[in-house]
Amino acid sequence: MTVAAPAAVTAAAELLRGRSWVALTGAGISTDSGIPDYRGPTSIRATPMQYNEFLGSADAQRRYWARSYLGWRRIGRAAPNPGHRALADLEAVGLTGVITQNVDGLHSAAGSSRVINLHGDIASVVCLDCGDRSERSELQRRLQAANPKLGERHTLEHAELRPDGDAVVQDWRQFRLVGCAHCGGPLKPDVVFFGESVPKPRVEAAYALLERGEVLVVLGSSLTVMSGLRFVRHNAKQQRLVMIINRGATRGDELANVKIDRGCSETLTELRSTLLG
Repeated sequence: MTVAAPAAVTAAAELLRGRSWVALTGAGISTDSGIPDYRGPTSIRATPMQYNEFLGSADAQRRYWARSYLGWRRIGRAAPNPGHRALADLEAVGLTGVITQNVDGLHSAAGSSRVINLHGDIASVVCLDCGDRSERSELQRRLQAANPKLGERHTLEHAELRPDGDAVVQDWRQFRLVGCAHCGGPLKPDVVFFGESVPKPRVEAAYALLERGEVLVVLGSSLTVMSGLRFVRHNAKQQRLVMIINRGATRGDELANVKIDRGCSETLTELRSTLLG
């Protein structure tokens, strides 16, 4: 059932009041923080780095890190928006946890206490040889020291930035990579690339969280990739309630008990006021 804007918050509140629920969030919840999405109504078509492509050559890694080095200047400064903060407050009225497809860390920054980062965390870096994990901010400093002539670029526009911190860079071939501080091995952001599998323990933790909730609420995801859609299908198969709040159509609309075609920030902010008084 699709609910029009005037009745959207009332319908959402009626579905959630007195019930436990889990949120599944996508890039659409972070657009108000200045991080573009891949598939929303205003998104610019972009092809993300594939996992096998990244592993396959030093040139691919150089291209990724040159772009990500610039993209981090925006992603690393992003702050939680009203939607993130409202969601954290809604833990007081039934929200038991957040499963997020985003890698921006903004749910935890907003105060959400139970977050499963399904696709990892862009603020962390992992060595592909020894497995050592380190802070992205430290890598950023090392990359800056290795590429002193890169300098400051113009402010990145929407079309040049992507949700994983990647950015469009034409001249990347002279970019100097740095290796793991411990073993010198190649570095990768601690995120799940397209074509890479989500670690099984994270998937199991997400399903366990779903089992403790009566409703799954999808926020800002087109559910194009199976890593998110499978949770909607699971809830529907178990005859548990599903609500989707997203601008535009999603792959899970036919499974939703309530579909609200609206932005996350305004809907969650009004929902908080309605449920918390």
